[in-house]
Amino acid sequence: MVLMSEPMPAHDRESFLVTGALGCIGSWVLKQLVGARVPVVAYDRHGASMHRAHLVMTPEELGNVEFVSGDVLDKDDLQKAVLAHGVTHVVHLAALQVPFVKADPMQGALVNVVGTTAVFEVARDLGSQIAGLVYASSAAVWGSPAAYPPGPLSDDATPKPTTLYGVFKLANEGTAVIYWQDHGVASIGLRPNVVWGPGRDQGFTSPPSKALLAAAVGRPYHMAWGGRSGLHYAPDVAAHFVRAVRACANGAESFDLGGPFVHMKEFTEFIEHAVPEARGTITYDRGDFPQVELSGHRFEARLGPADWTPMETAVRSSVSQFRDAASRGDLDVDAILDGGGRP
Repeated sequence: MVLMSEPMPAHDRESFLVTGALGCIGSWVLKQLVGARVPVVAYDRHGASMHRAHLVMTPEELGNVEFVSGDVLDKDDLQKAVLAHGVTHVVHLAALQVPFVKADPMQGALVNVVGTTAVFEVARDLGSQIAGLVYASSAAVWGSPAAYPPGPLSDDATPKPTTLYGVFKLANEGTAVIYWQDHGVASIGLRPNVVWGPGRDQGFTSPPSKALLAAAVGRPYHMAWGGRSGLHYAPDVAAHFVRAVRACANGAESFDLGGPFVHMKEFTEFIEHAVPEARGTITYDRGDFPQVELSGHRFEARLGPADWTPMETAVRSSVSQFRDAASRGDLDVDAILDGGGRP
């Protein structure tokens, strides 16, 4: 179907659209934009659960979000939403995570690769309206630590993804390069590592967040992996996405996020300091989760210093949010801790 509407001229004020808006990072992006009084459209599939948005936002904040149901694979519907709301900046977060891609590779490729291409097509068609496009890549584009020299990853390292999820994210970075080369669509891709905090309730890297929830409600929890990990606090990651999309001007850039790189022993100690009664109830596996350490140097050189919330502050804040949500009945604790969370 060909849309007959002409692109709207660029607005003097910003208007954001967030795909995958009801996921963890998306919910925090919505919160940040509403707090800054920026018009924002939450674009997510029909029937997507609102539980993460309710966890991190107040009813008043949610009342300032325009919700649009749509499939990222439907380019026409996405373009209609961008046109109808005068969107100037797109934050593309819609994706299936590692376990879901592994379980259904074809669907994973459709959502993660074809869906991203649809977003770039909309940005191409509405180039006079879209001032910025940022998308979620991932640290999964890199290989295991054994594939690289010790220490933080160098800027000239070669991607060596070990999962289809990582392969698809790397493909998206290539898509971004070609859309800049052929059509002048500027973009920035950000590569978070383990995103944690309220709202992070599913996927292979969700154990740190589930451990926090368990401690907050007085339940034991065993994290399925240990070792050192890059831990990126969800509100900070959301802030970096907003910052990046506003800085998008020329080229197809992609950046690792640096931030804390800590052992699960240290993370467990932070939990015990915040919740002394949880001491000894939060444990972790002795098997490492093989992760490379990301420096974030190129990100900071391009966008300025990256502010990361101190770990102790972030842990205490997360525990408080979890407790408040549990007391309100806004969290299905059993579903999150005993299952895989809700998709």
